[in-house]
Amino acid sequence: MQQDNDPKHTSKSTTEWLKQKKLRVLEWPSQSPDLNPIEMLWHDLKRAIHTRQPKNIAELKQYCEEEWSKIPPGRCAGLICNYRKCLVEVIAAKGGSTSY
Repeated sequence: MQQDNDPKHTSKSTTEWLKQKKLRVLEWPSQSPDLNPIEMLWHDLKRAIHTRQPKNIAELKQYCEEEWSKIPPGRCAGLICNYRKCLVEVIAAKGGSTSY
């Protein structure tokens, strides 16, 4: 299991549930979108939806579905292909900031 150190992920109830399920959680720095390719897609999606300015929940849902379907498979593949380089940079920076 991989998750960042957001308080809802490290709460007592969450920690206990994970232990009960015998799930091992990787140590992961908080605020590290460069270590999680899906975060880049969430960024793309948020930006696209923001430009459309939904006026209500129904529009928000519609725009989310439409914009998500517009993300080309190549975008996902590219993020995965660059993941190794990203990890190498993070290791070289000893967990510090990177160009990603």
